[in-house]
Amino acid sequence: MSPLAIPYPDIDPVAISLGPLSVKWYGLAYMAGLLIGWWYVKRLITTDRLWRNNTSPLPATMIDDLLLVVTLGVVVGGRLGHVLFYEPTYYLSRPLEILKIWQGGMAFHGGAIGVTLAMWLFSRRRHISMHSLADVVTAAVPVGLFFGRTANFINSEVVGTVSNVPWAMAFPGYGPEPRHPAMLYEAFLEGAALFAILYWLIWKRGSLRMPGMTVGAFLAGYGLFRMFVELFKIEEYGLPFEGVPITRGMLYSIPMVLLGAYLMWRAKVVAAREGEPEKAADAKSP
Repeated sequence: MSPLAIPYPDIDPVAISLGPLSVKWYGLAYMAGLLIGWWYVKRLITTDRLWRNNTSPLPATMIDDLLLVVTLGVVVGGRLGHVLFYEPTYYLSRPLEILKIWQGGMAFHGGAIGVTLAMWLFSRRRHISMHSLADVVTAAVPVGLFFGRTANFINSEVVGTVSNVPWAMAFPGYGPEPRHPAMLYEAFLEGAALFAILYWLIWKRGSLRMPGMTVGAFLAGYGLFRMFVELFKIEEYGLPFEGVPITRGMLYSIPMVLLGAYLMWRAKVVAAREGEPEKAADAKSP
């Protein structure tokens, strides 16, 4: 290992062992993200002053069912996204490997598609606003991203390119050279920073009063942060276009940025037409 590299902390990927059963940090990270996100969604839905006319359009009785639906969307969409977007040849020739989720291999963009489809079906069945539902769900997504990327660090996954920055680290399985801890960049930007931005929009700017504004900000923010971090990550699955320095993560994030910008623009136009102020006059941080 290079003397300039920060020693990688040797953390056992298995958090708890009970005889033949083991619970990995990766699974606990997903569980923590979903449960804390569920609590935050419940808080948003039950805080009437955050919504137009000081009335939440989403019934609190749906929250437990929503957790199940979102969980299924994350797991199924995330797994199929990894299979189809990153390693289709490998998995289509070994279809039983697709079921081995515990071995890793989840794609955020696939999870986003899965959750979107799940929310659409849920909103249709419950006769509620898809935009408002997406607003509260995406407000909590950065929590899961933070825990998920932290689990990537424990597993020595999603590492960065070789670097001599003071915080570079030599990761197991990637040689002695110090590298960017790209997964920690993502934990900070896509997790902590994006959550703070959405929190400010919701609690200080009243974005939930403009359906579609919060989900638009999430999509645009995530896409921009993801494309930035991709500059420091190794491309493990090859570039989608030979000779063009655009990674798959960048390519899949471009539509998110464009869609997010459109949703924010649309939310502002609709709010202006309906006379809804962009900022809730009495919105205060809890």
